[in-house]
Amino acid sequence: MSGAREKKRAKRMRNQPASVTLPAEPGPFLGGGSRACPSPGDIRSEHQYHQQKYSNQSSGPSYRKDQYFPKGQNKRERGRGRGGWQGGCQSISEEMPKYITVSTFAQARAAEISAMLKAVTQKSSNSLVFQTLPRHMRRRAMSHNIKRLPRRLQEMAKKEKKEQSKTKCRKARRRHINLVAEFNRRQRKNIWLETHIWYAKRFHMVKKWGYCLGDSPTEKSYRACYRAMTKHCLLQDLSYYCCLELTGKENELLQQLARICSIDTGVTFEEAYCLSGGFEGSLNLYRADRYPEDMLGPVTFIWKPKDGSENRQLWIWMHPALKQDILRELKAIFQCSEPEEIYIPEPASTSVQEEKKMDIVLSLGKKRKKEDDEGEKAVPVKKIIGDGTRDPFQAYSWISHATGIVISDRSMEILRYRLIGPLSHSVLTETLKAAALQTEMADSDTEQNSWWVENCKDSAKVSLHQRQSAIFELLEGLSSPSEMLPGTILGLTVGDPRVNLPKKKTKAMPDFEKYQDNAKVRQLYLEGVPVECAHSFIWDQDICKNVTENKISEQDLNHMRAELLVPGSHLDLGPSESKIPILLVQQPGKIAGEDRPGWGSGWDIYLPKGWGMAFWIPFIYRGVQVGGLQEALKHSEYKRTPHTPNDFPDCQAGMMFAKELETSLLEKFKRRPPAKRANYVKLGTLSPFVCPWGQLTKNWEGRMKTSGEFGHAASPHPECCASEEHSFSGPKAEEVKETSPETEVEETMEVTSSESVIKKDDVAGTQDSGERDETMTSDFIVLRSEKLLMQLSAWCYPTAGKDRRIRLISRLGQKEITEDVFLPILMSYPRALVWVHLSLLRKGNPELHTMICIPTEDDLLHLSKDKLFCGPEEPKHHDIFKQKIQELKEEKKKKKKKERNNVKALESESLSIPDKETTEECEDLILGLWSGALPDVTSHCSRTLLGYVTRGDFSLATGCGEALGFVSLTGLIYMLYNQPADKKGLVLLRTPASFQYRFARLTIEV
Repeated sequence: MSGAREKKRAKRMRNQPASVTLPAEPGPFLGGGSRACPSPGDIRSEHQYHQQKYSNQSSGPSYRKDQYFPKGQNKRERGRGRGGWQGGCQSISEEMPKYITVSTFAQARAAEISAMLKAVTQKSSNSLVFQTLPRHMRRRAMSHNIKRLPRRLQEMAKKEKKEQSKTKCRKARRRHINLVAEFNRRQRKNIWLETHIWYAKRFHMVKKWGYCLGDSPTEKSYRACYRAMTKHCLLQDLSYYCCLELTGKENELLQQLARICSIDTGVTFEEAYCLSGGFEGSLNLYRADRYPEDMLGPVTFIWKPKDGSENRQLWIWMHPALKQDILRELKAIFQCSEPEEIYIPEPASTSVQEEKKMDIVLSLGKKRKKEDDEGEKAVPVKKIIGDGTRDPFQAYSWISHATGIVISDRSMEILRYRLIGPLSHSVLTETLKAAALQTEMADSDTEQNSWWVENCKDSAKVSLHQRQSAIFELLEGLSSPSEMLPGTILGLTVGDPRVNLPKKKTKAMPDFEKYQDNAKVRQLYLEGVPVECAHSFIWDQDICKNVTENKISEQDLNHMRAELLVPGSHLDLGPSESKIPILLVQQPGKIAGEDRPGWGSGWDIYLPKGWGMAFWIPFIYRGVQVGGLQEALKHSEYKRTPHTPNDFPDCQAGMMFAKELETSLLEKFKRRPPAKRANYVKLGTLSPFVCPWGQLTKNWEGRMKTSGEFGHAASPHPECCASEEHSFSGPKAEEVKETSPETEVEETMEVTSSESVIKKDDVAGTQDSGERDETMTSDFIVLRSEKLLMQLSAWCYPTAGKDRRIRLISRLGQKEITEDVFLPILMSYPRALVWVHLSLLRKGNPELHTMICIPTEDDLLHLSKDKLFCGPEEPKHHDIFKQKIQELKEEKKKKKKKERNNVKALESESLSIPDKETTEECEDLILGLWSGALPDVTSHCSRTLLGYVTRGDFSLATGCGEALGFVSLTGLIYMLYNQPADKKGLVLLRTPASFQYRFARLTIEV
């Protein structure tokens, strides 16, 4: 039988029962049977029939010649025409049994009939009914007109048409009521910010931390965003940050909050200038009484200014990845186990004008009423404002009966925008105008601005509002927000910013001549904002609710603009203009370090929910550049501050981020063929996709315990002792030298790396696969003590001579690096990491997970002789896993070949168990990656490993490659202790996919 006939016959036999045989050509079958007659022994139960059916399907049809023709008979010997068929039936009648069991026979036939009906009715492909017809019978109208089909296929076509979803046309889908309903449905799973639609049209969107957020612009704007941060203004929506509100007595709040922070790291909740409510504070939280271990994450906090009552309000702002851990810890320390009340959020809030219009429409009856399935009048669809994923029956406020402290979750109830850049206050003063005083209600039927009318009757509050307005206008006279005190808070009540929209998009610029000789501007610069001016009505939830519900809709504003006598002129709403309470918080920008002080400073704007786009569009019209998550990452990178949660490896959110990043990078690595990806084993990169912080600190601790002294230079490959710990002072000379030829270097590295693996292979084999994950758990800490960081920062400064170094250390108020000074530090923090900044001396671009290594004496000597020396090169390592992977692949090919040749069942059963083991081994072994437990990461390469880079790129601010990362505290002190005075802080950087080391300067900015 030809190949084409075999394929045709396989297609015809695909949906047939196992007992039915169908020859390629009419004629006698095996045993003389015809194609309509079953075999004589085919009287069996339905269960046996299904077993044979599935076994035939799994093994696949075999089309051997002897299956259809008896032995000694071929195509030429078959009878053709009627004679062949008659002969077949005669032979069957001779072999038919005399007696049969009717029940068994009927069951077998019923199973065949049901299988046949199922094969006929069930579609074997995804094609439509009219596509199963021959091409000469098809008509174009069949796709939408069922009557064009043959009558036998019309019923099946009707079922198909019912299965297809009835999608509305685009015009119907784009109607406002349908759009709102669709948007409400889509934000039930992931929270949408109020600026989501604006972002989705211009940004790449990502789903993170339960939100839908803009990641990066679709247009090229990397340099434009940097220029905006440096020279003008960049706008970001930080409304996804979570806010927890604590209410209670001040003493009880401070008593418990002191347990989750430490004065050793800097600011605490008890700081006097923050406690007054005039400044914002930032700190790191830990689990109760567990400092410096069990890090929770960084937060910012704002105290409400004192208003005479004994209860105080505190806002704690945090990243959404940290919210659950911090909320759980706060509920534990304050013993808030019972919810205060069950908050049922309204699905939306419509303005009073919209409700009036709805009543008019219902009364006139001119519009058709939308009805639901039950026939009742459906409630009009309202837009979700705030968190659309909130469960109506879940508590979002908890109270402690012992202390009376209430914890409330106000996430997405307060919106937060950030303006970054030197002209951010110019954008603020042009966009926002202080609210006008109002003593009478514009409309007695509504509650719009009722709270503002009541407060305007109080002379003290009126004078406070006038002082706040005067200070707000003086901000335009400052050249940069960094001239204000860090964290300054200014409360204000403003009018509707949509009224002040310019005719076209402009760029906000300051007017320095207006405030050139103004004494009030100089006074503001020297004294700052008074504490009383930090008061804002945004702290009152009832006022925020009133402001949100009584917002004038965009449609009403457009109608009012259309009725103006002069098109494009200023729209004066008078008393009906909305009044919005906001809070302005100054962001200090870059504080640590000596270069670019105040870079990246700006303002944060806090405003009630529902007013997001009303403030967003006016900011856009003032020429600001909008950024997403990537721009926020670059902003913190240029400020040289840790970014949440990327740069917090000792908290749960940071560990989760590292695992997700490793998974994504590993999947991306596997998608490339082996010839088109780097072999990290040969490159000497043990962990290219994740930083093994736990093992790094553990290995350095082992080296310190074994050595006991820092006086001698370390060999990158010291002799391994029985406990597999490495010492600082190795008696063995370095096996790898830069002066040796390249061939000798490669041979040496291959021998040493393979020997170290062979020595540790037995130990690694006994360890569980989960040990590698255990090394990345929080068995280490990050040093955040300001006192110790200042000491380390002073030790990193290079000086020309010993006397100059002593004068520098004494001028900084620190001690010289001696064993008496640093040994107590190492005893207190044996496994600690230090946040460092790295700047390349010459060319080079650091990347993620770049290795930070200690240069040898030969490297420093070579650099002092040749200033253009870029750095040494790492010798090529030997891939010890390559041969094993090839052997496993060959075994797999052999087994596949045996399966194709139809090996006996006994042989296949005997090979089934080792087959699973080999497949598991193949999955674990990936060509180019280290398999199993990692060896000593510090001494695996020719240069001793010190740490890893978490963020690195070419810096537009400095014009060279810069990086941020962590190094081991023990390794850093060891390096600084052994380096000469003029080479302090010099390290080597090597990217994971390169052999080239490059010199960089290490600094610690506090």
